[in-house]
Amino acid sequence: MANVTVIGAQWGDEGKGKIVDWLASRADAVVRFQGGHNAGHTLVVGDKVYKLSLLPSGIVTGTLSLIGNGVVLDPWALKAEIEKLEGQGVSITQENFGIADNCPLILPLHRDLDGLREQAAGSGKIGTTGRGIGPAYEDKVGRRAIRVCDLAHLDDLGPQIDRLCAHHDALRAGFGQKPIDREQLIEDLRGIAPFVLQYAQPVWKRLKKVRKAGARVLFEGAQGVLLDVDHGTYPFVTSSNTVSGTAASGSGLGPNATGFVLGIVKAYTTRVGSGPFPTELEDETGQRLGERGHEFGTVTGRKRRCGWFDAVLVRQSCAISGVTGIALTKLDVLDGFETVTICTGYRLGGKILDYLPSHAGDQAKVEPIYEEMEGWKGTTAGARSWADLPAQAIKYIQRVQELIETPVALVSTSPEREDTILVRDPFMD
Repeated sequence: MANVTVIGAQWGDEGKGKIVDWLASRADAVVRFQGGHNAGHTLVVGDKVYKLSLLPSGIVTGTLSLIGNGVVLDPWALKAEIEKLEGQGVSITQENFGIADNCPLILPLHRDLDGLREQAAGSGKIGTTGRGIGPAYEDKVGRRAIRVCDLAHLDDLGPQIDRLCAHHDALRAGFGQKPIDREQLIEDLRGIAPFVLQYAQPVWKRLKKVRKAGARVLFEGAQGVLLDVDHGTYPFVTSSNTVSGTAASGSGLGPNATGFVLGIVKAYTTRVGSGPFPTELEDETGQRLGERGHEFGTVTGRKRRCGWFDAVLVRQSCAISGVTGIALTKLDVLDGFETVTICTGYRLGGKILDYLPSHAGDQAKVEPIYEEMEGWKGTTAGARSWADLPAQAIKYIQRVQELIETPVALVSTSPEREDTILVRDPFMD
């Protein structure tokens, strides 16, 4: 039995929540390994809708759910999310949920700095969620972060607070803000510490035990490969590595634990926030895709930009993340189009490229080269086998996997868990 790592192969929002939920029902443990509560997954289970930002998707089914050390944790957001889910009847206990004790914390000062920077950036805005993710990762790398384990030693936190304030007070002064209220910060941490510490543990050790027992582990990525801080459309990216390899470092398991890498791919393309988007459609077609796909961010509610499927970007993402197979989602949004279009390459300054260049200026200038295909009149919504799909829809899927050089492992045809066509079982690889 293989472990499975799920990542988004575009700019996030590919429908990972439904796929992870579907896989989680067959996994023994689900692990978040990067990002923070800037990620959003919507799960539809029967007549209930669950919106998750930080908790692993397995928590809804009672599967052991763990937050790995690669995540930055807002303890107050965690408490609010747990209380909301418990209000929906979800049981969250020390038996089915754990947090890595070496997770860095997102503090109120991080949210402050995030907002101040975006306000001051003008046309240079990156389009962050304003939740303090980036500044928290900066403090982690700068070795001044307060971590979950520190909540059990608040009386000894003086030197760390000194380092933190030395950095942030200077930045805040530049924005005309008052220094950090150290006493208030400690008081806030004392208030939240008992809630967080009840779940704190060496997650790497618990995962080692789970693996030794032969259990199946599902690694749940957030955002998408094109938002990776190294491999994405920099600087319009998130602050962590979103590629599959991060599952190892962000959970405390070795690289041989990641198993089958399932890349989630939407049948068209969307992105939230600023940054290059070669196939973006700012016309009636783009609006139609957005309306039919209900393209609004789970976390922010921001309207997503929409465009045709970009095979160049997805092929690049699959190669960088070592994707074994893809899960194609939201195929039903393309139902009824007379023609459907796929980007197969780019033009840049008289050259034809089969990849997205690294420089932001070049990324903004590339012009998509399109291939047009006949659409389909029938519906794909709710299909659970190839026989349920119109012939042209099958041709579209086949063309996608040819262009991205990666096979389709499953097709999702609605938000419902069971509306899935399984081609290759990731857990049986």
